[in-house]
Amino acid sequence: MKYACLVYAEESTFAAMSPEEGTRLTDSAIDYDAGLRARGQLIYAQALQATDTAVTVRVRGGKASITDGPFAETKEHLAGFMLIEARDMNEAIDIATRAPMAAVGSLEVRPFLDLSHS
Repeated sequence: MKYACLVYAEESTFAAMSPEEGTRLTDSAIDYDAGLRARGQLIYAQALQATDTAVTVRVRGGKASITDGPFAETKEHLAGFMLIEARDMNEAIDIATRAPMAAVGSLEVRPFLDLSHS
């Protein structure tokens, strides 16, 4: 079954890291992803640019509203994601728990909606 692991973190956490700490975190995340990929569990993973690059689009009554930044007014913002393959939710949670980003932020694990009509 496919799961999305949505990575949330406070941008201030990354800003407070030394260059060496940032590099260690990035390298450990890349290594972790490589291990998942080698086991056939990682479909895709990607970090996102900072929230100041985001744009939120809404269409209501046929009229588009476009605003700078993310919609949510929270400290933690979507920082990246992993799309994984796991036997069940327990295995998906185990994968998320071991992800290096879980030590500095949080991962929301959500199963994909199966829209196949077989």
